[in-house]
Amino acid sequence: MDYFKSIVGQSPALDALIRSAKIAAATDVTILLNGATGTGKEILANAIQKSSPRSNKPFITLNCAALPESLIESELFGHRKGSFTGATGNTEGLFQAADGGTLFLDEINSLPVSIQAKLLRFIESGECLAVGGTEAYMVDVRIIAATNSDLNQQIASGSFRRDLYFRLNVVPLNLPPLAQRVGDIEPLIKHFMKLFEREHEMIAPQFSPKSLKSLKAYDWPGNIRELRNLCERLCILLAGKIIEPENLPSEFNANLSPKLPQFTLPPTGLDLDNLEASLIQQALDLTKGNCSKSARLLGLSRDTMLYRMQKHGFVA
Repeated sequence: MDYFKSIVGQSPALDALIRSAKIAAATDVTILLNGATGTGKEILANAIQKSSPRSNKPFITLNCAALPESLIESELFGHRKGSFTGATGNTEGLFQAADGGTLFLDEINSLPVSIQAKLLRFIESGECLAVGGTEAYMVDVRIIAATNSDLNQQIASGSFRRDLYFRLNVVPLNLPPLAQRVGDIEPLIKHFMKLFEREHEMIAPQFSPKSLKSLKAYDWPGNIRELRNLCERLCILLAGKIIEPENLPSEFNANLSPKLPQFTLPPTGLDLDNLEASLIQQALDLTKGNCSKSARLLGLSRDTMLYRMQKHGFVA
């Protein structure tokens, strides 16, 4: 079974990513997923796990930004009774829970430096030490880490260990932002609309060509997660309707507004007819007299171009 089919899209950037991920999945190598928030790092990590020799073993996920520094060490490595206030018994950590399987460390860039040293020791030796423990224990766990920030910048600022970075970055996989996967927007919309149609028992709306143009021109700062949320919202609020640009949030139409050139009107004014004639002449010179190409340069139809050429005395 091809578990990578859960990753929707067929853009060249995505195809290249999946090819590399499939090769890496068949090994036990440590993988570092690089990508902005919402690009699908956890979905890719899950597909890698299911396609790996560890597929029938645990797949444990930890968001390193979700826990305070005081708890994350115990969460990962476990703790011994009495090691801190509230530690009323011995507790296993996620490394023990994931033994034989895979541990996915999301937002590894948020892992405190004090914990990075213990993670490095595990990667190098397979040893873990519980909080308050005196004897290390061994586990067999594959690490897939993910970051939504540039770890090289964090290394430069001293907030991420260089040696840990090199241990994690054995096979780096870079997830492209949705703005670089414009061709995948329509397949993703179809996928999400079918999903929410079933989930909410509603007839999914359809996007008009103009609304699709708006979506493709948008820069998608929230990536696939933002598109998913938009599809769910529209499926609920406009079930069975045709989505037009005016039905989209205002930010989706901002990129379609014509951008006027930065031209400043002289305080003394200008002769608009002479300016128009000059621009027509320049366009004809650039295209060696080709009327159709000149019209495109000026944003005119060919008929309008011919009319204005005759108006200013140009021979068509």
